Amino acid sequence: MSKRPPILITGAGGEVGSISRTMIKMLLSQQYPVRAFVRRDDERAEALRQAGAEIFVGDLLNVADVAAALKGCRRIYFSMSLNPYYSDATILMAAAARAQGAIEVFVNISEFEQTFMTFDRMTAEREARLAWLGGSVAEWSPQQRAHWASEQALQWSGLPVVNIRATMFAENPILSWFPLKPLLSAGELHLPFGAQKIAPIAAYDVAEICAKILIDPPTHISMSYALTGPVLKDMHGFAEDYGAALGRKISYVPQDLDAWIDTYINSALAARNPHIADHLKTITRLVAGGRYDVVNDELERLLGRAPKTVRWALEQNPRIRQALEGA
Repeated sequence: MSKRPPILITGAGGEVGSISRTMIKMLLSQQYPVRAFVRRDDERAEALRQAGAEIFVGDLLNVADVAAALKGCRRIYFSMSLNPYYSDATILMAAAARAQGAIEVFVNISEFEQTFMTFDRMTAEREARLAWLGGSVAEWSPQQRAHWASEQALQWSGLPVVNIRATMFAENPILSWFPLKPLLSAGELHLPFGAQKIAPIAAYDVAEICAKILIDPPTHISMSYALTGPVLKDMHGFAEDYGAALGRKISYVPQDLDAWIDTYINSALAARNPHIADHLKTITRLVAGGRYDVVNDELERLLGRAPKTVRWALEQNPRIRQALEGA
């Protein structure tokens, strides 16, 4: 394993549904050395160190840290938590990669929205955007715009980039965090999506795809993969999955869109982290407007197996297990 250059993985300090942490374990199990870029040397970093990863503690917004972390690496997986300076961090990593040279692949975790965030749609008249985005939002979130800008910059960079444009994760707080209290207290799934359908993807599957690309990149260079989960589900289907995961009957109770956003997002996040709140509010409105009513077989084609189900992702979610233990 030591004869290979380390693979640089950023975002390694993530928590629930962390693609980076899952991918690091996959790569290490296949004898690929990993350099894990973390913000703090805490218990999560120590767990990765004990698993065999090299730990680099630094700031993705400090180009000196980025260049030092990248030294000797040829393959990069780039991700960062939701952040107002996300595009800055992407550009700093791209600049460091260009300066070092000899980069074999730059795997960029992006967003499904990039598949329809064309320049023409983004610059259309407000009423046209409002209608196309589902009727309750006319603008993309600042985070979605940051991903768009990041993809543009990576395209201009000339680096061997692969964009992973995954749809809504089964581990997204909208689906697996905010609904927990009513689920556990009244057996009800409270979401404001009416009869809309979505096909969420398990973070585990995205991690496996990214690991495959990092191990064998040549055929993937310059590709952008739009990934969905295996099946479209309405919220009644989600309630059934939750019921199976929790071992009780769960019923879907549709909620008013604005009231749900105020209760679950504004109250929890708007004051202390408006950037994340704005992003989650926009996603909620896009789902309610039908913008995620898409399913394809790209995930299965890349994995060579059937994707994980929503029920599987819920059953693996430690937040749900902890909530059950405290119920």
